[in-house]
Amino acid sequence: WEFNGSFYQPSAFLMMGIPGLEALHHWISIPFCALYLIALLGNCMILFIIKKTQSLHEPMYYFLSMLAVTDLGLVLCTLPTTLGIFWFNIRKIGFDACLTQMYFIHILSFIESSVLLAMAFDRFIAISHPLRYPSILTKTTVIKIGLAIILRGMVSLLPIPFLLKRLTYCGKTELSHSFCFHPDIMNLACADIKVNVFYGMIILLSTVGMDFIFIVLSYILIIKTVISLATKEECLKALNTCVSHICAVLIFFIPMIGLSMIHRFGKNIPPLVNTLVAYTYLIIPPALNPIIYSIKSSHIREALFRALRRK
Repeated sequence: WEFNGSFYQPSAFLMMGIPGLEALHHWISIPFCALYLIALLGNCMILFIIKKTQSLHEPMYYFLSMLAVTDLGLVLCTLPTTLGIFWFNIRKIGFDACLTQMYFIHILSFIESSVLLAMAFDRFIAISHPLRYPSILTKTTVIKIGLAIILRGMVSLLPIPFLLKRLTYCGKTELSHSFCFHPDIMNLACADIKVNVFYGMIILLSTVGMDFIFIVLSYILIIKTVISLATKEECLKALNTCVSHICAVLIFFIPMIGLSMIHRFGKNIPPLVNTLVAYTYLIIPPALNPIIYSIKSSHIREALFRALRRK
C-alpha cells in the first residue's frame, strides 16, 4: 500500500480465475489454450491471405483486416494474465500495469465496435449503391476511417486511468476476473465514484451504444434495398454477403452488453456467471471471427486452398 495522508492506493491487485474451480485450473487451461491458439492462428491467417491475394485488396477485406488486428490485440492483452493464473497461479498484478491493461482492453473493444460499424456501412454501400461503391470507399477513405476509429477510442478513454488513479482504495483488492476491467477496479474504491460511473456510462453509450444503433439502422436500410430487388436469387445473394458480419456483430455485442449490465446492476448474480460472460466477451469473438469469415467467404476459402496447395 502507498500512504499519503488520507490517500491510499494499492501497489497491486489480485486477479481471480474461475471461482469455485481453482483446483481444476490446469485442466480448464486446455480449452482456453485451444481458443487462444485458434484466435492467434486464425487472425494471422486472415491477414496473410488478404495481404498476399491481390483480388482481396478491396474495402470489405481492408475492414476485415482491421477486425483481425483488433482481435489479435485483445487476445494478446488477456493471454498473459489468464494463462498466468491457470498455469502458475500468478494472481498479482501491479496497480499501474493493471490500469495499462484495462486501458488497452477497453480501447480495443471500442475499436472493434467501430470496425463492425464501418463494415456495416461497407455492406450498405455495396448493396444499395453498387455502381458508386468503388468511388465512395476508396483506399484513402478506408485509411481515414481506420485512423478516425483509432483516434476516437484513444481520446475517449484517455481520462479513465487518471480518474481511477485519483481514487482512494481500501480493504479489498481482489478483482473479479483474470484481467483488469474498469467497473471492476472502480468498485474497489472507498471514495466517491460518481464521476467514474457517469463518465463510463456516457462514453459507453456515445461510442459502443451509438455504433450498435447505427449498425441496426444500416441493416434496416439494407433490408429495404434487398426487398426492392427484382428476383429472389438476387435478394438471397445480397443477404448472403452480410451473414458473416451479422454473426460477428452478435457474438461481440451480446456478451459485451451482458457484462456491462452485470457490473452495473447484477449485484446478486453468481460470480461464476460474471466470469463466464467476461471470458465469452473477450475470447470467443477473436476465436470465432476467422472461422466465420473463412466458412462464409468463398474468396478467402479459395485463397486459403491456393496457399495450402503451394505449400
